[in-house]
Amino acid sequence: MRHSKIYFIVILLLGIMFAGFDCGSAGIESAKLYIQQKNYEKAIEVLQKEIEKNPQSDEAYFLMGRAYAELNDMEKMADAFDKSLSISNKFAEDIKEYRSYYWANSFNKGVNLFNRGNQSTDKDSAKIYYDLSIKNYKDAIMIIPDSTETYRNLAFVYLTTGQNEESIEPLKKLIEYKHSEDGYKYLGQVYYTIGSNKMNEFINESNQQDSIKAMDYFNNAISVLEEGQKKYPENEDISAILTSAYVSADKIDFAMNALKQSVEKDPNNKSNHYNYGVLLLGAGRYEEAEQQFLKALELDPDYENATYNLGVTYVKWGTEINKKAEDEGIISEDYKEKYQKALPYLEKVVTTESANAQIWELLGKVYSVLGMQDKATDAFNKADELR
Repeated sequence: MRHSKIYFIVILLLGIMFAGFDCGSAGIESAKLYIQQKNYEKAIEVLQKEIEKNPQSDEAYFLMGRAYAELNDMEKMADAFDKSLSISNKFAEDIKEYRSYYWANSFNKGVNLFNRGNQSTDKDSAKIYYDLSIKNYKDAIMIIPDSTETYRNLAFVYLTTGQNEESIEPLKKLIEYKHSEDGYKYLGQVYYTIGSNKMNEFINESNQQDSIKAMDYFNNAISVLEEGQKKYPENEDISAILTSAYVSADKIDFAMNALKQSVEKDPNNKSNHYNYGVLLLGAGRYEEAEQQFLKALELDPDYENATYNLGVTYVKWGTEINKKAEDEGIISEDYKEKYQKALPYLEKVVTTESANAQIWELLGKVYSVLGMQDKATDAFNKADELR
């Protein structure tokens, strides 16, 4: 990701002359003088005393915000401006100009630092740039809290640096303020990714709490993505992530329905056919799965995953036919027809770079069922070599 938008705002801040204001107290006048002399710490000290004497001094808070801005303390600047505005709107236009100027300044620094981080070949240097970019975007948010562009860029820095948890809040704001398409997509992806990581931790460490947390994240992803899908029904990324979230949350029926709609809406999308086929295969609906994988291969004859899963479909289909016959006490070799159909697809997959022991072993079993013992032995030997 590269942040390229830079905001140029020309404000004649130095042209805002304090002489144009009504004469104030001695404290106010002293603070103005200190600010003109760039002695901002002293100006703040004087203004704090002024506010103790006159808590309703809108001008004192305005000048204090101005001094904090020069000291690059955006949080205190924003707080002082807010307090001035809570008393009166006398300085509202000036405050608006100051906010715009310092927001643009912080935002532009964030953009430049992020891009420098992307260009850096040294990891430590890149991290420094990214951290500074984050700080400047946070400053910009403090200055103008409803700037969606700032939330978007801040989220992208977090995502670029793998800080998924930290990206959640700015992405939520992006949705809250703008109902952003990117907001829905990336927030859904973040929830899904964190959920998947938690589930892996559960599998590796058997910690039940990780499993519960994973489901919470999957359900959060579903909630966000369903809302995003309603607003942006043509967004394929949102639909794809939503389907994955359904599957991970064990909501297979929802996933089936979502993929069925995707296939009907875009019949020339090989991925939709493949993903729908995988769900049908898992549900034991072999004939329907066969149709989806064949369609995916019609669209892309070299689609390796579809090739492998079509072979698996035929093997499982044949196994089911054989088991049913045995359960009924029937002697039949009809199931071998399905194994025969699996053969060319599995043989094609083992010629690819991704061929592994599992695939060779499955092919060996198919050869055995079909009475091709020499080939079965070779396949099993190959599987052993790859283990």
